[in-house]
Amino acid sequence: MNVSTLAAFPSPPQGVWQLGPIPIRAYALCIITGIVVALWVGVRRYRARGGNSDVVWDAAIVAIPAGIVGGRLYHVITDNQKYFCSDCNPLNVFAITNGGLGIWGAVILGTLAVWAYLQHKNVPFAPFADAIAPGIVLAQAIGRLGNYFNQELYGAETNVPWALEIFYRVDDAGKYAPLTGHSTGEIIATVHPTFLYELVWNLIVFAFLLWADKRFRLGHGRVFALYVAGYTLGRFVVETMRSDEATMVFGFRINEIVSVVVFLIAVVVFFTLKKGRETPAEASPAGTASKSVEGEAGEGAPAATSAQPSSAGDEDGPAEGR
Repeated sequence: MNVSTLAAFPSPPQGVWQLGPIPIRAYALCIITGIVVALWVGVRRYRARGGNSDVVWDAAIVAIPAGIVGGRLYHVITDNQKYFCSDCNPLNVFAITNGGLGIWGAVILGTLAVWAYLQHKNVPFAPFADAIAPGIVLAQAIGRLGNYFNQELYGAETNVPWALEIFYRVDDAGKYAPLTGHSTGEIIATVHPTFLYELVWNLIVFAFLLWADKRFRLGHGRVFALYVAGYTLGRFVVETMRSDEATMVFGFRINEIVSVVVFLIAVVVFFTLKKGRETPAEASPAGTASKSVEGEAGEGAPAATSAQPSSAGDEDGPAEGR
């Protein structure tokens, strides 16, 4: 069905390009870009708290594969009817390139993996989590651009000025291929771009976390708890607007229920955690302190002590991640 509106913006004509035999997927590029940006933000913020930036890179080696596995597991469990029906191929469970990563599973398993790794290295988890939280939600915002290229995760049809045009896509054989095909120019619907709503909300949460962390000198895991609460609040609203197929529980989309439950837990955790922020010595045990903190006083000068935090750990320092 063709839908015309006074104003709308188009979807990309395609989301996959061939570089010889290699498919270049916009969705994957967006996720990779988000990871790189999250690491950059996390390194700056963790160093400002007195941590060793090498810990962030090492933790990423653990978190990224764990996040992918967790995200896929959550998707397969909550959308199991797509993989275990009479006409389905169960092996598609492993076809990650076809899409299907649940952020809930990615964050949960990724967080658990990093927690276990830091426990093994005797590195406090809370300061690390507080440092990387804003970067995570920023990465989620960037990752949502992948949904734009895939023409997925949108809402009901609408005529609002910012409506998204969904194109009919086909493969080289002329068969309908919404993810991997190219546009024929035919508009099949104009819809609410709910992926864009979530993207904008994530950017707001990112800015809010930076402000709140600086204004109230949050620590002991409270920035991470605030990230979880902020993200789930927006995700619940966006989920109520989405029209794509989803697993329903008691008449609600599964992600609506998860959003509410996780939001309530995050709020309780935020208000029960200790107030204030850790000193650089508390954030990083002896022998793992940030090189920038140790050398802040200059060559030949004594390193900063827990009683005299360096400027890198001060909320007004240049490496705060603002």
